[in-house]
Amino acid sequence: MRHYEMGEAIVTTSITADIQLSAFAGRRWWQLAFGIVAMVMVANLQLGWTPFVDPIDQKYHWGRYFIQWAFTIFVLVQTWLVPLHGYLIDRFGPRVVISIAGVLVATAWVLNSYADSLFLLYVAAVVGGLGVGAVYGGAIGNVLKWFPDRRGLASGLTASGYGAGAALTVLPIQSMIQTQGYETAFFWFGLVQGLVVLMVAQLLRAPELGEVSMLVTPGVRQSRRDYALPQVIKSPPFWVMYAMFTLVGVGGLMAQAQLGPMAKDFQVSNVPVAILWLTLPALTFALALDRVMNGLTRPIFGWISDMIGRENTMFIAFLLEALAVCGLLTFAHDPLLFVILSGLVFFAWGEIYALFPAMCADLYGRKFATANYGLLYTAKGMAAFAIPLANLLPAGPGSWKIVFMIAAALDVMAALLALVALKPLAKRLMASER
Repeated sequence: MRHYEMGEAIVTTSITADIQLSAFAGRRWWQLAFGIVAMVMVANLQLGWTPFVDPIDQKYHWGRYFIQWAFTIFVLVQTWLVPLHGYLIDRFGPRVVISIAGVLVATAWVLNSYADSLFLLYVAAVVGGLGVGAVYGGAIGNVLKWFPDRRGLASGLTASGYGAGAALTVLPIQSMIQTQGYETAFFWFGLVQGLVVLMVAQLLRAPELGEVSMLVTPGVRQSRRDYALPQVIKSPPFWVMYAMFTLVGVGGLMAQAQLGPMAKDFQVSNVPVAILWLTLPALTFALALDRVMNGLTRPIFGWISDMIGRENTMFIAFLLEALAVCGLLTFAHDPLLFVILSGLVFFAWGEIYALFPAMCADLYGRKFATANYGLLYTAKGMAAFAIPLANLLPAGPGSWKIVFMIAAALDVMAALLALVALKPLAKRLMASER
């Protein structure tokens, strides 16, 4: 009888655990949704900046060069301080830090609406960079902890919110700038975006111990330990990932910057291109398609990596980008192929913002996932530093050819590193934990 009661107790405990995990599974999807909303709300601070530049210059005549320094300052602050944001979020939780970020996001654009000097414009850029960096790092880090079994998909969906967010408000912002002035657009959009971030932050939280199932798909290896930043810095796989992130980032950013000159040299910029029911000039179509593909690729390749492994997916994606770049070099004289192949280039590039956070959490655990990925994310800033090197290339028509050849070579290098360096080093790290 005692044996029967013990078996009954085990079964009851198992059923109770299954019910709890089922309830937790619902909660984590809400956490994913909250993170995406926060990312959408801060996307404009980077991707919605362009429409404001000319109106500011028309009012104060500071010159586009000096006005654009505000954007550069924003990107540098947003990128390089993510490790600090990650540390604070891992220590105090996403609710506290992202609540403060919501206030900073609103303050930045309200300051922009009143900025009557370049100094104040630059201060607003610093404030905005602090806020957006905290939201970006916090939202990605939180889903890495909630989704150990689907980290690629979850981080991809969250990262796509940052790219897609600006698309939702392009027309409303442009309309308000034209009808009521850029100051009004800065003020009201800043307040609304910051307020939504502040509200969503109250709903964000990290999972508690035992709240997340540790079951993973067979194609993904995961660490049994939680590595803090000092340990991660000494780990060889991390620096291989950092190099790969930088290589692919440099290639994609350089290709993006040279797309216009390439279209001009091939005289396809203003040639109408019709795809499905939409007809646009080739360069306009390419730029619009690139943004869409850059967003779609993140959850798609993230999901694939959950199935077949991160390193295998990186190899496929980076090699695909190299081939797409070579194809663009070969067939860019055809307006339709110029649009399609440019879209393929950015489809195979944007997935870095899904694959690398997932891989980082797989290798170094979930407890310090936000800070660890924050450090890895600075590779984006490192890649941005390399972009001005393109200006050192010989001037004149066709100089973009060298840029695209360099981009393809960097992509191939990153693809090979995924299999010949990162994969064996990751296996060795996992084996050392046994």
